[in-house]
Amino acid sequence: MGAQWASLPPAWWIAAAAVLGAVVGSFLNVVIYRLPVMLQRQWRTQCEAFLSEADSTEIHRPQDEPAPASEPEPFNLATPASRCPHCGAPIRPWQNIPVLSYLWLRGRCAHCQAGISPRYPAIEALSALCSALVIWRLGPTGAGGAAMLLTWAFIALTFIDVDHQLLPDDITLPFLWLGLGLNLFGVFTDLHSSVIGAMAGYLSLWGVYHLFRLLTRKEGMGYGDFKLLAVIGAWLGWQALPITILLSSLVGAVVGVGLILLRRHGRDVPIPFGPYLAGAGWIALLWGHDITQAYLRWAGL
Repeated sequence: MGAQWASLPPAWWIAAAAVLGAVVGSFLNVVIYRLPVMLQRQWRTQCEAFLSEADSTEIHRPQDEPAPASEPEPFNLATPASRCPHCGAPIRPWQNIPVLSYLWLRGRCAHCQAGISPRYPAIEALSALCSALVIWRLGPTGAGGAAMLLTWAFIALTFIDVDHQLLPDDITLPFLWLGLGLNLFGVFTDLHSSVIGAMAGYLSLWGVYHLFRLLTRKEGMGYGDFKLLAVIGAWLGWQALPITILLSSLVGAVVGVGLILLRRHGRDVPIPFGPYLAGAGWIALLWGHDITQAYLRWAGL
């Protein structure tokens, strides 16, 4: 059976990766929307627990202050089931086929005819395309499968950061350790380069952050950015960090200046850096070595 799978033509594997990527993209839409809400509820619960403990040490609540709200309904990646945000009608399985259901329903709820955001099929299509490119580039190998996992994490982090300027530890930290674990077996690089990459990725942006704050008294980026670059370093090794930082900074600067010039973004409004790091890390994952070698040849080194 293993030999039969191995003998399948590359186009079959690429198509299968695209289908799997689209299905996972549908789940990523859930993660992108629900994970920040779950974290906010978790933080609120922790704050209420802290205040409750403070009350028990004779820090009393004013009489006119309302009591803490009752326990909210369960809300996680599985519960409640997907519903139309406008009319509350449940979304049936045949209405949730990635991309195809959106086209079949013409972008509208089957029950109330309210418009469905095109972002949902766009993320599904993006996940399908990126997954297909990963298998086209790396093949149906262990490295290819791991790279698809990292690709899906990058997509989720990108859109969460765009929406909330947040890169959740629930995603970055597990993938940091996963990268180190994979490179115990040399999947993408050797363990020595992986550990140095994780350390250098975090500390480089940490140093830039504190230097920028010292000079301007402003915060230029968040700690999630440090952890995301550490993830990239852990997966690809310290050798991938220069091209990742260069690409992300270049694209981020161009987009930021463009938004300001078009007056679509105020100068004092922060621009999330995570999407540019994730995009640059994904490019480095697939083409980093080729880009570096091309630059060295061009520079005559």
